[in-house]
Amino acid sequence: MVGFELDPPPEDVFEYSNSEIAEVFLDSLVAAGASEKTVKSYRVAIMDFLGFIGDKRLSNISSVDVNRWKTYRLKHGFPRERRRGDLFEIKRRRRMTLHYYSIFVRRFLKWLGLPIKVATVRAPRRREVQTLSAEEVAKLLRASRDLLDVVIVRFLLETGLRAEEALNVKVRDVDFANCEVRVRRGKYGGFRVVFFSRELSEILKLWVTVKSLGRDDRLIPLTYVGLWKRLKTLARRAGIDPSKVRPHVLRHTFATEALRRGMDLISLKNILGHSDVKVTQIYTHLVKEDLREKYFSIFSSGNNVCPKCGRSVPSGARFCPYCGYALVGGVAEAALS
Repeated sequence: MVGFELDPPPEDVFEYSNSEIAEVFLDSLVAAGASEKTVKSYRVAIMDFLGFIGDKRLSNISSVDVNRWKTYRLKHGFPRERRRGDLFEIKRRRRMTLHYYSIFVRRFLKWLGLPIKVATVRAPRRREVQTLSAEEVAKLLRASRDLLDVVIVRFLLETGLRAEEALNVKVRDVDFANCEVRVRRGKYGGFRVVFFSRELSEILKLWVTVKSLGRDDRLIPLTYVGLWKRLKTLARRAGIDPSKVRPHVLRHTFATEALRRGMDLISLKNILGHSDVKVTQIYTHLVKEDLREKYFSIFSSGNNVCPKCGRSVPSGARFCPYCGYALVGGVAEAALS
């Protein structure tokens, strides 16, 4: 089992009830060092599957039962799932949920030693990565009503931390002098170091002083829901569509801006805490689109631009009609010189 070396199930495990078997498995995860969040994810997935098969014993199930469960969930969804948004988005969320559920159930059945092959549901294509423009970031900062708003926006934007990571940073994890944060509870365990500006260091020191925070206090004393609501309220006050302002969008904005300013993929991967550089590569698409736009703004025959004043000039012009800049052999030659 990837990431965890579990004790084998008891020899008489199938004499237990289905729910008792699940609890033994979950206890094994805890004993192997799985995080509380990981165990909770396994529990929800396994209990959903057990609820679907009802009174049928785990020792008697087959791949038919697993496929019926997956088919039913894809068609009818999950209890308490969000039904807001268009049908495409609802189905995308449903498929993503079942993708992970099928992985967790497969590992549970494999631990039991059942000869059942569980194919994981293919994850939907990743949604287009959303980022904020420099103007939108400025609007958020101008709309900040207190110091905490400023801390939240700048801390997430400058460090690229996940919301959960940022909310678990304690004062003792922050090196104000060297502008570093030691992230103790990353997604994949262990720790890493991220950085922030001198200006933000002064803001954070002021925040710690004003709130009289101790070394063991959390830097941002909010729950995830509290953080989410604050950002939505801030977005509305700034005149920005609230759906665009989420903790992870600030992380995307940091990553994209880092690439635009020349940071290499490996360095960005390490700062973001990705396990594989392939995950980090999603941001290169956005940067490529920037380059594409700049390229065609210069070389498109229908939209030639003077390299000096930036205004559109006729195709083949040897001089800019606005500033008189000598284009020599035309705009293309001037741009390449």
